[in-house]
Amino acid sequence: MNTTIEMPLWAALLAILLAALWLLQHLLLPSVRWFFRRRANTVIEEVNTRLALKIPSFKLTRREVLIDRLCYHPDVMAMVDNIAAQKQVTREVLITEVREYAQEIVPAFNALLYFKSAYWFARKLVHSIYRVRLGSAEDDELCQLDENTSVVFLMNHRSNMDYIVATYLAAERTALSYAVGEWARVWPLQQLIRSMGGYFVRRDSGDPLYRRVLEAYVQMAAQGGVPQAVFPEGRLTRDGKLGKAKMGLLGYIAKGFDPQGERDIVFIPVGINYDRVLEDRSLLRAAEQKPRRSKLSTFSVFFAFTWKNISQAIMGKRYRNGYACVNFGKPVFLKQWLAQNTNNPAAKLTDVSELATDLMHRIGEITPILPVALVATVVTAKPSHAFSELELKATVFDLLEKLERAGYRAYIPRGDRDYAVTVGIRMLTLRHVMKSHDGLLTMNKNDIQLLQYYANSISHLVTNAESIA
Repeated sequence: MNTTIEMPLWAALLAILLAALWLLQHLLLPSVRWFFRRRANTVIEEVNTRLALKIPSFKLTRREVLIDRLCYHPDVMAMVDNIAAQKQVTREVLITEVREYAQEIVPAFNALLYFKSAYWFARKLVHSIYRVRLGSAEDDELCQLDENTSVVFLMNHRSNMDYIVATYLAAERTALSYAVGEWARVWPLQQLIRSMGGYFVRRDSGDPLYRRVLEAYVQMAAQGGVPQAVFPEGRLTRDGKLGKAKMGLLGYIAKGFDPQGERDIVFIPVGINYDRVLEDRSLLRAAEQKPRRSKLSTFSVFFAFTWKNISQAIMGKRYRNGYACVNFGKPVFLKQWLAQNTNNPAAKLTDVSELATDLMHRIGEITPILPVALVATVVTAKPSHAFSELELKATVFDLLEKLERAGYRAYIPRGDRDYAVTVGIRMLTLRHVMKSHDGLLTMNKNDIQLLQYYANSISHLVTNAESIA
């Protein structure tokens, strides 16, 4: 006798769904994870053969493990105990906050994404916007660093493009980890930055517990040998000048350093400059404390900028945005610096100001000198003067000679000074910052602050050169 078992349609669909989920969890997802893990390991082995600084094991540790280590870091636990005693708050509540902070800060480095997708994207993007040039680099000294060295790249902060340009130019040397402000905590940018090794920072947070968690992570990364990129100025320059160092991340790294330990910290000064900073007008508005543009106005400016570039490309008249140049300076070994500049080189640093000042000076010394900055320096010195092209070039040549006699190196496109000044003039006239009339070049009086912004990028070098002369 045949027995027929009937079941409701919803039950059959539920059974099929549960079976599909079981297959997905126990068969498909592990296979996919194994495939990508194998690809990532292959990429790591391949890039480690050519990188000047190999990827440290700390950077490859599972994110959940790093979060647990950070949550129970001795300094963090000491802070939790102090706050619990002072504010009569339970440790469980504070530890929950610590875990939230740790999950926000700790990155999830993905070698496959960093060296394949991110590098490809960075290369395409920067070359579509700028003519990117590496001015100078001390690669031989980087290759000679041993495994007990933590490298920190310290760079001036001129544009949000700094992150992308630095990632692109440093990709042949190492995989950088860098701090990013809260502006980038939007989907999917947040996930992308975290996968590239970036970590997020609440720059204006006054919460001592958060600051201690951040400090502990930065010190853990330094002790783990993670190459880090730090902007000592803390924010984008508003007036174009090189700012003073803040004691944030740099202070955490230096104060956590043990001079008697095996590991040394090496600071690499990095100077970066652009013929055009994409956010220049917005930064000047911020410097003058003017209200931010509305979203409609921002969209209109972006649309006009995009359309202008597309139309110029179609007509074959697009010159991109000039040159972006990066100089890597001579490494500064912290143990050696302490021996030369402190009375007790075996003691931990408590005051980082002298170190920070010295490092910022080194960054300033290698700031790239570009065509627009040279032309802007000459024009702003005589704001009411009408220059012939020949006179302007001759004056820029004189300025270049002063800078070179002082030991500063300018990036000269094609090695041709005449062409370099032509590039600077062309960039400024295309933007209508300078006007050409009857063969004479004059400054657009409405854009004097913009010209000064670019002149300020090398003003410290010009001042030094004139004092030497």
